[in-house]
Amino acid sequence: QVQLVESGGGLVQPGGSLRLSCGGTGSTSRPYAIAWFHQAPGKEREGVSCINSSDQKIYYSDLVKGRFTISRDNAKTTVYLQMNSLKPEDTGIYYCAAAPPASDFCSPYAEPVVNEYDFWGQGTQVTVAS
Repeated sequence: QVQLVESGGGLVQPGGSLRLSCGGTGSTSRPYAIAWFHQAPGKEREGVSCINSSDQKIYYSDLVKGRFTISRDNAKTTVYLQMNSLKPEDTGIYYCAAAPPASDFCSPYAEPVVNEYDFWGQGTQVTVAS
């Protein structure tokens, strides 16, 4: 069973940075495709970024491109989302999600969607405010 564990959220001023972590993302032999989603208050969950199992395919939404960076550690057990130049619009809950091991959902040209991912972290709150 895939169990994702998130950390790194908090309160930050506009222009600041946070680094979110998603643990339990696989192993060297079997890494999972991972996506990060953002859910603003009162809004639907939207795909922010994803990385496929081999780290060869990466997606960023237009809203975060140039500010956020997704990466995976060498052991393939953790995926990170480095968030720089944060804006108040980035406020919300951030979730990491894993595709089924037999799947590898992540396209550089298509926003990840909720129903492509079976396993979810608990979410971590990010608040960008002065």
